[in-house]
Amino acid sequence: MVVALVAAGAWAQPKREMRGAWIQCVNGQFQGMGTAKMQQTLIYQLDELQKDGVNTIIFQVRPECDALYESRLEPWSRFLTGTQGKAPSPYWDPLAWMISQCHARGMELHAWINPYRARTKSTTMLASNHIKVRKPQNCFEYDGLTILNPGIPENRDYICEVARDIVTRYDVDGIHMDDYFYPYPAAGQTISDEVQFRQYNNGIRDLGDWRRYNVNLFIEQFYETVHKAKPWVKVGISPFGIYRNRASSGIGSNTNGLQNYDDLYADVLLWINNGWLDYCVPQIYWEIGHKAADYDTLIRWWNQYAGERPLIIGEDVERTVKAADLSNPSQNQMNAKFRLHQQMKNVKGTVLWYAKAAVDNVGNYGTALRDYYWRSPVLQPDMSFISKKTTGKVRKLKPVWTSDGYMLFWTAPKGKEWHNTAVSYVVYRFAKGQKQDIDNASKIVAVTQNTFCQLPYVKGKDKYTYYVTALNRLHNESKPRKKNVKL
Repeated sequence: MVVALVAAGAWAQPKREMRGAWIQCVNGQFQGMGTAKMQQTLIYQLDELQKDGVNTIIFQVRPECDALYESRLEPWSRFLTGTQGKAPSPYWDPLAWMISQCHARGMELHAWINPYRARTKSTTMLASNHIKVRKPQNCFEYDGLTILNPGIPENRDYICEVARDIVTRYDVDGIHMDDYFYPYPAAGQTISDEVQFRQYNNGIRDLGDWRRYNVNLFIEQFYETVHKAKPWVKVGISPFGIYRNRASSGIGSNTNGLQNYDDLYADVLLWINNGWLDYCVPQIYWEIGHKAADYDTLIRWWNQYAGERPLIIGEDVERTVKAADLSNPSQNQMNAKFRLHQQMKNVKGTVLWYAKAAVDNVGNYGTALRDYYWRSPVLQPDMSFISKKTTGKVRKLKPVWTSDGYMLFWTAPKGKEWHNTAVSYVVYRFAKGQKQDIDNASKIVAVTQNTFCQLPYVKGKDKYTYYVTALNRLHNESKPRKKNVKL
């Protein structure tokens, strides 16, 4: 099957969109690889993703109460070195390195943590400073996993301390949690939290309500912790793709599968409506036409009920390219899914599960992104609910001939606070006679951290107008400054 495309100009490029990819470590793709090889692998992945148009990397740094960064709180991850607690050699800090690499490519870096999972099934040895070793009473065992008990208040404080440590010491653009809250149900397994229910129930009589209450308290505390440390750092959560089935709730989706609310005790709509996250990425990994969890049904449901915060769709690359388009079986479902994104007013982007599938160009997915769907640069989704403040205009905008050619230079606006300091710039170009509207995303020629861009000089006879705006950490855009040039 192939990806069906029409003329390139037919795909309307939005001005703002998160174009993300998850880079996971828990699958063991980096384990024991060594510093040089892992850096080489990541550089290749980032270069390919940049060509594909990706503007946000969600990098897994805490899969099991461990760290792919230098931490005084938790041990080095075995998914990095092969042995938990063992530092990488030659020494490096993957999170700090990834931040630098992503920012150099104009990408945001969101640090991805698994909040409650303390041990995966394949981990047999824990470091002496691991939370399970230090405080076994704070955990419970379930289906071969070790879980920090969400019913113990100390655990909420501990996870928030980890988040505060990351946010204060690293220049991350976001901090991200996935779908693991209470563990996924397993046949014959029981969560051991009766003691905590009696001790901390706060008058709540129903066990399910109490478990949701625990997670709600944590999400609210986590959000406040991150924004108190750095107001511009975005908090994102990627829940399982079904909130509730219609059989369980009148507002549920017409699906029949595992449920966030009932099975994972994750009341995602409450978090969105209360403003306890800055973006939501439901994992809608199924196909259009899936019997139990139809993609078309679910994206419409999330669009209807989860619009209070930017809605980003978690997209399974491999399943998309392996599934046939229902209207044309010779094509895969990539185009049909992206058209659904375009039709949903609250959908503000996509995150790819997972990065390596796009890098490997499974089903020509990466090629379609770079040549068609994500061919033009865009800004991040609007998050002015965090802050509406912007920078001043860029200064001293002028074209200059250099040894590298004809260049457009400018100077950063003055600013001392995070909200009025420019971190990147948007360059627009309008030909003579074209309407000069910077809301027209097709006129963006660059989103760059540089204070210059090269001009495509030919004979110096054609008139163009360039506009340059400044962006702060939230991608709030300044008023433009313009310059007429002849190219």
